[in-house]
Amino acid sequence: MPMKMKRITLVLLVLCCGLLGCGRQEKERELIKRSFYNTVWERFDYLKKDVKITSPTTFDLSMQISFTDDYPYDYIDLVFVVFTEEGERYRGKEYVTKLKDGDGQWSAELVDGCYTFNVPINKNLQISDPGTYSFHLEQKMPITPIVGVKELVLLNN
Repeated sequence: MPMKMKRITLVLLVLCCGLLGCGRQEKERELIKRSFYNTVWERFDYLKKDVKITSPTTFDLSMQISFTDDYPYDYIDLVFVVFTEEGERYRGKEYVTKLKDGDGQWSAELVDGCYTFNVPINKNLQISDPGTYSFHLEQKMPITPIVGVKELVLLNN
């Protein structure tokens, strides 16, 4: 094969690969990350992230949340909501996660002073229409602010 033909083939191959990559929605792993090491979590302190959707996208969401022994409850009550850019509710669900057993013992191992839990949020959240969507997490605990929550991360697996 002549050298000129090899160059043309290589250029076409690079262009095709580039075009294939342009149509994909970039997957961001950490959608929301918040540390509470120097603060407490207030009731209406919503954790938010705007996500721009350019093509049909599926999210596999989970949350990692860490607690210290200062946390006063045996569960956590969270609400996850997705809003459209017009402010309309697209999806929403409440998640109540048990953290301790009947004897008040944590259901996770203590590592570096924290008990970390992995909570599935939405395994197959599909958004088909382009636009900017707002992902919100809020806590619905009875007495706030809550202490003992140290870190929360909403992940797209």
